[in-house]
Amino acid sequence: MSGMEIERKFLVLDQSFKREAYAHSHIRQGYICSERGRTVRVRQRDDTAFLTIKGPSLDGGLSRYEFEKEISVDEAKHLFRLCEPGVIEKTRWLVKSGDHTFEVDEFFGDNEGLVMAEVELYSAGEDIIIPAFIGEEVTGDRRYYNSQLRVHPFKEWGVRT
Repeated sequence: MSGMEIERKFLVLDQSFKREAYAHSHIRQGYICSERGRTVRVRQRDDTAFLTIKGPSLDGGLSRYEFEKEISVDEAKHLFRLCEPGVIEKTRWLVKSGDHTFEVDEFFGDNEGLVMAEVELYSAGEDIIIPAFIGEEVTGDRRYYNSQLRVHPFKEWGVRT
């Protein structure tokens, strides 16, 4: 898959999303490179793996170019050895809301306690139905980028601002 990725990101207020979820999976991801808004990521999601390249955002974090290719789990294991320090571990829950699916990420390890939701859009101005468990929008706030969470994990933030 490749093309423009348009997504909005939100904090999650409570655990009610788990009752609404129709699926979940375990994700482990690392970054081979994460500089100047460009990232090269390796991700293992249960028994599948992907290599993803993302370009910088030119509109405050709402959209960016993304190239993604499925790779073997064995290839992913080898690529994890090339990753920068700080691996992201999370469970991803899928929750349907209207015509969209919210991907709710429950983080572990150094990011324990952080729960965020993303929703991918077809266009920037698209209307979405916001589920009750969704809180503050954090689209474009770099602190919440996974590539930043590996460098400045949630446990180090102290009181959230």
